[in-house]
Amino acid sequence: MAEININNVSKEYGDGFKAVNDVSLDIANGEFMILVGPSGCGKSTLLRMIVGLEDITSGDVLIGGERVNDKAPRNRNLAMVFQNYALYPHLTVFENIAFPLRLRGGVSEEEITRKVQDAADTLELGEHLDRKPANLSGGQRQRVAMGRAIVRDADAFLFDEPLSNLDAKLRGQMRTEILRMHRRMGTTTVYVTHDQTEAMTLGDRVAVMRRGVIQQVATPRELYERPVNMFVAGFIGSPPMNFVPAGVEGNKLALPFVTVALPDEMAALVEGHDHVTLGIRPEAFEDAALVDDSQKANGVEFIVHVDVIEWLGNEQYAYIPYDAPESMVAGLVELERELDSERMRSQLVVRLETMSSIHDDEDASLFLDPRRLLIFDPQTGENLTLRLEH
Repeated sequence: MAEININNVSKEYGDGFKAVNDVSLDIANGEFMILVGPSGCGKSTLLRMIVGLEDITSGDVLIGGERVNDKAPRNRNLAMVFQNYALYPHLTVFENIAFPLRLRGGVSEEEITRKVQDAADTLELGEHLDRKPANLSGGQRQRVAMGRAIVRDADAFLFDEPLSNLDAKLRGQMRTEILRMHRRMGTTTVYVTHDQTEAMTLGDRVAVMRRGVIQQVATPRELYERPVNMFVAGFIGSPPMNFVPAGVEGNKLALPFVTVALPDEMAALVEGHDHVTLGIRPEAFEDAALVDDSQKANGVEFIVHVDVIEWLGNEQYAYIPYDAPESMVAGLVELERELDSERMRSQLVVRLETMSSIHDDEDASLFLDPRRLLIFDPQTGENLTLRLEH
């Protein structure tokens, strides 16, 4: 195991495009670090610079305190698992897992057999050791690729979107296996994904990237509850956060569907603004019929027209269209496109309890506690609500 330090690292291509822009990140010994962000944000490029598959334009990468910029990938003692498995089709599962040991040389056949068998037992591949990759499922092939990484006794494991080729059920199973493997081995791990569910369930900490720059590094819970800006808030969470424009009228916010009075401490955040953007998680809304009367004094009840109800068994979601002034939503257009989120500016997504009696194509009474709002600067995207902590 080893600590990984990324110090002011950039990657600039010949046409002047900066895929990674002055990134610094310290990954502790034994930590599971996630690099997450939309396609093209630079996360895979950063991973490839750590392993040595991409040259570094500027900055330094240190592994175990040693600068490795000029070291070849094979000399960095890192094990990488790729998206496409990268297995040798003519070799058996046993030989695929054993390959890095034979390549290294100096390892006895007895030691190779022991290490391969241990890895196979860990990943439940023992009965498949004589099979070829073509005869395995996608999940089994990915486990073989992981087994090949395990036998190397590497200082760190690097995963580049390893589950993106699997179906939803297999992704869930493989997440569990990867997490179980990490807890057993404790090896420093850097894991790249565009799937925020993987990021939230696997990582000790998560680094959210956008256009080659790290936006925030924090625990999954902190990213969800205390995002530093609108990009992080919109990227983390499923369904994504609702962004609603609101006019500022003293200590009140005029939303397209209700006016909300802010508590005194929150009212100070909107001083000097004529409008702000509110971030509201789907679970922040409640069916007013299910809210205790004593709680209603802390919030506001309002009527909306529900378009569609999506029932999922253990929960349900209401989709509620609304009209917002064009002058207030212009800044959301680019973010909506970047996050690939449809109708971010004109539709509420509301999580409802299964006992709720709200139905499609009907008016419904909802409740909202303003203390659950996040307030964003519409120009900079900064989460103004975090200022309450200082």
